[in-house]
Parts: sequence; structure tokens; C-alpha cells
Amino acid sequence: MALALLRRLRSKGASADAAGLSLPLPQGAGALGREVLDPMGAAMGAAEVTVTAMDSHRVVARGITDPYGFFLAALPPGRYSLMIAAEGLQPHRETVDVEAGAATPTQRIWLQTARVLELPVSGTWLFDPPHTAIRFIAKHVGMANVHGRFERFDGGIRIAPDMADSRVQVRIHASSITTGNVTRDNHLRSADFLDVERFPYIEFSSTRFAYRGGSKWTLQGSLTMHGVSRSVTLDTTYLGTVNGGYGEELRCAALAKAELHREDYTLNWRSMLARGIAVVGPTVQLELDVQAMYRTHDTPTPPE
Repeated sequence: MALALLRRLRSKGASADAAGLSLPLPQGAGALGREVLDPMGAAMGAAEVTVTAMDSHRVVARGITDPYGFFLAALPPGRYSLMIAAEGLQPHRETVDVEAGAATPTQRIWLQTARVLELPVSGTWLFDPPHTAIRFIAKHVGMANVHGRFERFDGGIRIAPDMADSRVQVRIHASSITTGNVTRDNHLRSADFLDVERFPYIEFSSTRFAYRGGSKWTLQGSLTMHGVSRSVTLDTTYLGTVNGGYGEELRCAALAKAELHREDYTLNWRSMLARGIAVVGPTVQLELDVQAMYRTHDTPTPPE
């Protein structure tokens, strides 16, 4: 579901109208809108907006604000996590409830200058699965995007005194792939795609962190899938460290994205098209929304 291109319009039929913005609403849908401003109070165009369903951790809307700083999305009823981000500014996060036939008030959001984020303390940080999501988006040949995720994984981060020497390791259970369609999921697990019987894990091991300024980092490493290893680069946004509120537990958070080419891993989509199989396209957008926990005592190590 894409974010609507916003204009100050009058819409015929059912619509959401908030702060002069109109959006035709499908039957049973609600609407979510915000006006985004920069630290000086000017309209913040091209700010990145991501809306994620809280129950499934699935990204249901993604886009950018219009030149006037507005965005508006039609959504099914439910609870969502909203994130708004722009280069050099502190990301905004909130939880929003959307009701059928209603629009949430179009609140103004002031993005603030990004503070200098304190890096995580040296040591081992383990992924917290309930608050971590590994998602992907692939173009379905001749159709819309396919959204999916992996439901079982483990991993962690070893933070070194010099952040550039830190390491990330992730192990994903390939059979836990889900796209919301049982037939498609079984096909993705088969020998045509992931071949989970022969290759039960997808693994990533980093080699280097490189600082890009602000909260941005580049994470370089090797991804092994379908028995093939390739170098990949993840564009990473560090979201900071907080006290988790459970004794001495600390949490850090980051968002990492990469584009994968399926043929790099011998997943040959052209041969399947020749056989008349409608499949996802040649590139896959991978996204890791990570929270990791650190404890000062009895901390295990992530998988090697």
C-alpha cells in the first residue's frame, strides 16, 4: 500500500478529511495523516515515512512527505507503529490506532536536529526477537509487491572499543519464511527457491562498520544463502540506546536495508518464467529492524 500523493482536494464519495486533506477511503478503512516540519518550522518535504502493523511487524505503507510536508495513508483498522525520518534529523516514532471510517487528527510533527547518539557500550548485545523484525519486499512478476518476513532467527552484535571493529552475526531459519499465502510460502521453501531441506539457514556475518555521518553507518559483510556467499552492504541507521527498565538491561536499536539480487544466489527466476511459473522478480529489498539487549552479567554469546 503506497502513501497517497497529497493535495488539498475535494473528494467525491467516502473520504477522510483532516486539516483540509482529502483521501478516498475503501470500505472499512481508516486514515492516518501527519504534517512534518523541520527544526525551523518549515515544511519538511521528502521525509521518509514507514507505517508498520504492530501485530505482524509487516510494513503496510511506505513513502515520503509531499513538498508541503504532508502525508496521508488509507489503512485497515488496527494499531500501527509510525516512523518519520530525514537525513541529519532525529527520527520520530509513535504508536497510532486507526479506526474504520475515521481519520486520525493530522498532527504537526517537528523533527529535531539529531543529537549525538551515544554508541553502545563494548560487549555482546543479543537480538530481542519480539522487538526485532527481518522483512523483505519483492516485485511479483507482472503484479504488485510481495511483502514477507522471517519469523525465526537469532544473532547479536559484539561491540568493540573501536566501533569499526565491531561485528554482527545473524542466523535466519529459512523455513520460517512467510508472505501470508500458504501455497506461495511452500513454493518459496522448495528446491525452486530457498531449498530449505538442503540449506536450512540464511546467515550474515559482518566484516566492517563504516561511519557516514549523523546516525548513518554502512555495514559490510557476507550473506550466505542457498549455499552461496556474497558480499553485501547494509545502509544502517542507528536509533540509539536506552535503559530497558529491567534491572541492568540496556537496549540499542538500528534499522538496516540492502538490495539483494536473486541470481547472485543461483535462484534463477528466468528459468521459472520459461516454465510458466509466476514468481517474484530478480531483486529483493531486505530490511532489518533490530533491537538488541545487553546485560552486565551472564551474557551469552551470539551464534558463530
